[in-house]
Amino acid sequence: MPAEFSLRPALPTDAGWIAELRAVVMRPDLERLGRWDPVRVRERFLSAFQSDHTFVIAVGGQAAGVIAVRPEPDALWIEHFYIAPGFQGRGLGAGVLRRIMGQSRDHRPFRLNVLQGSPARRLYERHGFVLETQDPVDVFMVAS
Repeated sequence: MPAEFSLRPALPTDAGWIAELRAVVMRPDLERLGRWDPVRVRERFLSAFQSDHTFVIAVGGQAAGVIAVRPEPDALWIEHFYIAPGFQGRGLGAGVLRRIMGQSRDHRPFRLNVLQGSPARRLYERHGFVLETQDPVDVFMVAS
């Protein structure tokens, strides 16, 4: 059974630990793709982080992950969706996606990108995302 969770708006002060979580979660895929740079993975996030549209995922009062939903004219972009390793494999990611997508009253499609070969792609496919385009590093997906 998936863990009970809550979502709270992210604060600018959350940027540091989210950058660390991003580095931990993305490292296996970035290493596999030959793109791991421990400084760049954090700096790239910190230089662009905006707490608007970003939510901290909490389980039992503990930060377990993060997700951002950025509105664009043609889509709602799911970004920075990271679940801490200790919380993975429990249905938390699926629960968060169901809530985010199910509560949307917006008629724009959801879009996201995932690294080539990432196991997260299966999660997205189970929630209706299909391949839109891809390149050697990224897979761009859409769900309506």
